[in-house]
Amino acid sequence: MKHITIIVPDGQSNLSTIASIVGTYEILTRANEHWVETGREKPFRIELAGVSEEVEVYDGLFAVRPQTHISAIRQTHLIMIPSLVRDYQQALLGNQVLIDWIEQQYIGGAEIASMCTGAFMLAAAGLLDGRNCSTHWSAGDTFRALFPKVNLQTDKLITDENGIYTNGGAYSFLHLVIYLVEKYYDRQTAIYCAKIFQIEMDRQSQSAFTIFRGQKQHGDEMVKEAQAYIESRLHEKISVEELSSRFAVGRRNFDRRFIKATGNTPVEYTQRVKIESAKKAFETTRKTINEVMYDVGYADVKAFREVFKKITGISPVEYRNKYNKEALV
Repeated sequence: MKHITIIVPDGQSNLSTIASIVGTYEILTRANEHWVETGREKPFRIELAGVSEEVEVYDGLFAVRPQTHISAIRQTHLIMIPSLVRDYQQALLGNQVLIDWIEQQYIGGAEIASMCTGAFMLAAAGLLDGRNCSTHWSAGDTFRALFPKVNLQTDKLITDENGIYTNGGAYSFLHLVIYLVEKYYDRQTAIYCAKIFQIEMDRQSQSAFTIFRGQKQHGDEMVKEAQAYIESRLHEKISVEELSSRFAVGRRNFDRRFIKATGNTPVEYTQRVKIESAKKAFETTRKTINEVMYDVGYADVKAFREVFKKITGISPVEYRNKYNKEALV
């Protein structure tokens, strides 16, 4: 029988932490039961493991009691890391023993899956350097600042690379668990669990849920001024040449500094700012697609739709219908 370990991090956790622990345990347990019910031997032993006998959650409102100490697990096949509290650096400092254990288990052949901001623990172990990774979109700037060697892709719902799985934020961990059920059991078991727990299968992106706030956690004042300039001129079509000239920086050097500071090219950043404004208009007004398009500086419907879908994963019409009930009237 193979072994699955669900990590219980030390220190104060939030409700998302306990939800991801309980939800993962419940779905995997049901997958085990279904496997046995269809005439096969129980495939996995599933355990909650940590370094403390009890971990308080949400200011002591709840408590989680790991079933075993990590030192008692000589070998595991899959490690599930739940989300962490928002004070990520403090959470990492308080879980160094767990981080070291996770690294050693991976070296020994275990696969690892992080849910939401659990990716911070994976990155702290050095296991994501040079690799793709996802986490909650709202933690993206902090993650990039702490782990610049990781290829963070906050548009992705799930990444799967060299036995390491990561996923987007909050309750999207359910999609990761279903994904892993299909990998570790089979497609039919994944379909069964998806139906039992009413989880949409095969979702690939968290882009439609992202609120773009602009990456401002950097120290390049020239880039910050350029960002402010872009954000104050939504209605205009701004060229990169105009921006670099305005700040007296060569085009190539301007691009390099902008990408280093924000993770986006100036063109990508401008597109994201404009599309974020368009999203808010679709959510809160009854303006037509063309009206919104003109408001954010686009004149070509085809180009606007292509950029909108590239950033959000859905079309302008789909987005408006999804988030604005009045627009359907």
